[in-house]
Amino acid sequence: MSKIMSKYFTPEDSALLLIDHQVGTMQLIKNIDVERAKRMSLALAKTASILGIPTVLTSSQEDRLQGPLLPELKDILPDAFDKRVKREGIVNAWTDANFKAAVEATGRKNLIMAGITTDVCLVFPAIDAVSEGYNVQAVMDASGSPFELSEDMSRRRMQDAGVVLTATNTMIAELAQNWSWLDTGKDFRNLALSPRFADH
Repeated sequence: MSKIMSKYFTPEDSALLLIDHQVGTMQLIKNIDVERAKRMSLALAKTASILGIPTVLTSSQEDRLQGPLLPELKDILPDAFDKRVKREGIVNAWTDANFKAAVEATGRKNLIMAGITTDVCLVFPAIDAVSEGYNVQAVMDASGSPFELSEDMSRRRMQDAGVVLTATNTMIAELAQNWSWLDTGKDFRNLALSPRFADH
């Protein structure tokens, strides 16, 4: 039976985990438009920057086909980019001691997760985090897989384990709740609703 979250995520109790959003791995996405997945990933990063949400970035074998992290992440979250966890071939980021330590250091129990690819890089850490008492929302349009079948199976596995599936606009709205209290309200609304926000 799936575990149901008891409350909404807020900027004060959440952390953002972006797993393997690398130039090479992005090209493996076939189930949704790659540029859309990129825009949504960068929107999450911008949201974290605006709201002060701690962010953990991780990459795998940047010197191989996976390539470097998306360069835009360095502009949006320079500190998190510099402190990114570079994994050497470990598939499940949750089993990487440095990654898990970085997550624990945020002090947050609500984890917003996205990964490229869903069927390899997101599914396992999302499930493991829930099993260790974290609340996890997986942002599906900031993730993606090479095949619709493997994407679907991964979604089912995550949901069965208690991971809540969501989408970028829904996640941003959940975190903001009320646009009016933000000094950057107009820009924030544009970020949440514009299909081209990553170009701004």
